[in-house]
Amino acid sequence: MSAAPRRVVYGRRRARPGRIIIALLVVIAVVIGATAAVRALTRVPFSGVSIIPRDHCIAVADSYRGTMTTEQAGNAAIIVGEALRRGLPARAATIAIVTASQESSLRNLNYGDADSLGLFQQRPSQGWGTPEQIMDPWYAAGKFYDALVKVKNWQFRDIGEVAQAVQRSAYPDAYAKHEPAGRAIASALTGLTPAGLRCVANDGQGGGGDELVALLTHIWGNNITITPGTDAATGAGTLTVTARDATAAWAAAQISMAQLASYGLTSIQVGDQTWTHQSTDLAQWATSSAAAPANTVVITLR
Repeated sequence: MSAAPRRVVYGRRRARPGRIIIALLVVIAVVIGATAAVRALTRVPFSGVSIIPRDHCIAVADSYRGTMTTEQAGNAAIIVGEALRRGLPARAATIAIVTASQESSLRNLNYGDADSLGLFQQRPSQGWGTPEQIMDPWYAAGKFYDALVKVKNWQFRDIGEVAQAVQRSAYPDAYAKHEPAGRAIASALTGLTPAGLRCVANDGQGGGGDELVALLTHIWGNNITITPGTDAATGAGTLTVTARDATAAWAAAQISMAQLASYGLTSIQVGDQTWTHQSTDLAQWATSSAAAPANTVVITLR
């Protein structure tokens, strides 16, 4: 009788303990490496405390606290600045900020539904202007206000209703969720909420004194006086802005701060309140020992 054939089982070779340990060590190393990479990209160390925060701004009004990128803050400053230039009340700026928040998330988009473009997603085919014009934030904000003031009782009606009357959006109820942010941003940038805006921007180019003068002059014209100077202690360039009143001074200060990434501001003083940029934290406004007049803003640039 021949012997029974030997049974061979494939794929069940027992792993050696040493190989299992090596495999586990490799997995652990990959996980640690990936975690370190993520933390490096987000600039957050293992302690969970931010060392170099990402550039951003916050607007605070009453119980609301909203965060913006520096791009969004810069666009909000233009939208509010155009309202101030036209002598429109803060409510107009609020409606515009609410609308742009819904339409573009306060970004100057070069695309959109159909031929929609820009901050307000305005359409050249519907008479808002040429694509080049609509992509200019000042022009786009101006066209929005042109339409806004034609809406009956816009000063008193529901903000979402007014925005819808201008935009004729397919989502008329979508504006309401942006109202708290719109009120806080507009209130800070129109100067109605002193010390309502704080920013950090480590990636700004700096040296934007001439551009900042042009911005403020575009908004207020002859209603402000801007005097260039030099900080005696550091030798840095300064701009002393004299506004018509304290509210306008706070508007000029916080609109300037919203452009922080572009112009490289290192400190702003309004009356007895001073903000000094910190690269590792979102700096607070603090009481200064050397108070300036309430309608005066002193800006230091790097």
